[in-house]
Amino acid sequence: MTKLDRQNAFSGTRDLPASHGVDVKKLAAWLAERVPGIDRDVAIGQFKGGQSNPTYLITGAGGSWVLRRKPPGKLLASAHAVDREFRVLSALSKAGFPVARPLLHCTDEGVIGSEFYVMDHVAGRVIWDPAMPDSDPAERAAVYDAMNETLARLHAFDPEALGLGDFGRPEGYVARQVKRWSENYRASETESIPEMDRLMAWLPDRVPPTSRPALVHGDYRLDNLILAPDAPRVAAVLDWELATLGDPVADAVYHFMTWVMPRSETGAGTGSLLGIDFAATGIPTLEAYAARYAARAGLPEIPHFEVLLAYNFFRLAAILQGIVGRVRDGTASNENAAAMAAQVRPLAATAWSYAQKAG
Repeated sequence: MTKLDRQNAFSGTRDLPASHGVDVKKLAAWLAERVPGIDRDVAIGQFKGGQSNPTYLITGAGGSWVLRRKPPGKLLASAHAVDREFRVLSALSKAGFPVARPLLHCTDEGVIGSEFYVMDHVAGRVIWDPAMPDSDPAERAAVYDAMNETLARLHAFDPEALGLGDFGRPEGYVARQVKRWSENYRASETESIPEMDRLMAWLPDRVPPTSRPALVHGDYRLDNLILAPDAPRVAAVLDWELATLGDPVADAVYHFMTWVMPRSETGAGTGSLLGIDFAATGIPTLEAYAARYAARAGLPEIPHFEVLLAYNFFRLAAILQGIVGRVRDGTASNENAAAMAAQVRPLAATAWSYAQKAG
C-alpha cells in the first residue's frame, strides 16, 4: 500500500471539480461588484486540504482571497454551517484573535449553487504532519507552545463580550454532541462497527457536565493553523465549521488526541505523534503539553481525561464516517476522502479502549 505524503497531497490547489458546478466567469463578475480589489480576470482553484466545506483560492492582479462554501448535493442536518463560520470569524477578527478577516457572506444559492463567504487570504505555512519533519527541535517546541497558547487564549474569551452569547448552549454540550454525532453517524453509516454501537450506548450516561461556558473550535489541530512564513507564530486559525459555545476542556482534549491517534497505513487519516521521540524532536509529551494548557486555563489538571478521550475519538470517528457517507453520495470535497473509510474502525476501537479505562 502506497504511503501518502500528507504535505504534498494536501498542500496547494487543484482545478475545480466539474461536480461543484461553479461558473468562474459568473462568480468573478459577481464578486468584482462587491469585494474591493477583485476584478473579473481572476483564477480560481480548490484547496486540496480540508474534508468538509470546499474552499477556493481566488487570485488576480489585486491580490488573493479565499471563498468557502457549502458543498453541493444532499447534506446532513446541521452540517456545513458557513453562516456560523462567518459570524464567529467576524467576532474574533474584531477581537484581535488570529483569523482570516471575513469580507462578504452570500446566501443567494443562485451565484454558485450554495451559500458561501469570502475572506482575506492569509499568507503562511500549513504543516500537515504534526511531527514537523522539516523543522528543528527549537522551532517545533516554539510552534507547539504557540499552538497551546492560542487555544488557551480562545477559551479565555467571554462569549458575551464577543457578541456570541447566543452562539450555542454550553450546558450539556458534550451530551448534545454525543446525540448529534450518533445521529449523523447513523445517517452516513456504511458498515457495522460494534465499538460505535457500544459507545453510543455507553457515552450518554458517562459524559461530564460542562466545566465552564466558552467558545470552542471543535477541530483544533496543527493542520488547521496557518503559521507565519518566517516565525513560530500562529497567523490564523482555520476551519470554524464546528465552532459553538461549549466545554473548553472537551475541546482541548480533542486537540490532545494527536499524541495518541492511531496511525493510518495510507497516511490519509488525521496526523499522529504515536512513536515520536519527544526528547529528540523538541515536541512536548502529552503530559507536559496538557499540563501547560491546564496552567494557562487556571486548572490544576485536565479533569475527566479518559472519558473525554473516549468521547472525542467517538466524535472523530463519526465525523470521518460523514466523509465516507459523502463519498457514497458523491459530495465529498477531498479527493483522498475515500481513504478515510479505513480510519473509522481504528478510531472507534481506540475510543472504546478509553471507555474501558474510564470504567
